Amino acid sequence: MPFGYVSPAQAMRDKAEYARQGIARGRSCVTLQYDGGILLMAPNPSSALHKISEIYDRIAFAAVGRYNEYENLRKAGITYADITGYQFDRHDVTARGIANYYAQNLGTIFTENLKPFEVEIVVAEVGTQPESDQIYRITFDGSVTDEPGFVAFGGQADQVSAALKERYSAGMSLTEAFGAALAALSATGNGERNEIAATQLEVAILDRTRDHRTFRRIRPPRLEELISESRSAGAKPDPAAEAPASPPAAPGSSEPATGPDPGSTDRGGGLGGGDDAPRL
Repeated sequence: MPFGYVSPAQAMRDKAEYARQGIARGRSCVTLQYDGGILLMAPNPSSALHKISEIYDRIAFAAVGRYNEYENLRKAGITYADITGYQFDRHDVTARGIANYYAQNLGTIFTENLKPFEVEIVVAEVGTQPESDQIYRITFDGSVTDEPGFVAFGGQADQVSAALKERYSAGMSLTEAFGAALAALSATGNGERNEIAATQLEVAILDRTRDHRTFRRIRPPRLEELISESRSAGAKPDPAAEAPASPPAAPGSSEPATGPDPGSTDRGGGLGGGDDAPRL
């Protein structure tokens, strides 16, 4: 056996572990259906480097990992979609076709290159009805999975997915879906939450009610409104707090002391190579 020989199986395991560690250093992203379309959300402090983008009329792209690698994939996907739509028909461009295109490229890179791409991708397509929505997750080795309802990927995906599973339900409004996604991304795993400001979020939707281009970014002013609405909707009033305890009766008095009427209480980076390349 030659000196320094590494079996193909061990080489694949090493590359897979390398890719997983790189992806885990990024921040998780979530994609989920709501009654009016598909919501995509990710923590992203950068206003210039996007993790969520439009691919085609009714198709969106979201990614986690090494920015320069998934940005190249995003551009390649747009080119593939444009050429397919031009050569055939715009309706022939589907999320499934783009997901398969990414899977072939990532599978080839993982098998043939010494270094795999440190990326995880989701391609989502909104249909005219919720039953026709499509969400596909593509991993660094080219594996593709169909994700009905919702998916969390990248970073601490298992933890975020578990938190999202507790809150997700079919037919949610945009406010409800936003609140569920925000709560899942804010969960720390020890029962506490890290509050995420609107300026630290990147959010977009595929709006089912639009006829042509359905992709729309949610800007900070609207994000502030959604954060406030979701927190108000999720707040559960404490009956004990709303009904103050009555003061004790005066000594020797047979009549109970009266307190306030409970009904009167008031109810408000740069791009670069190497290990220092940004992972979002």
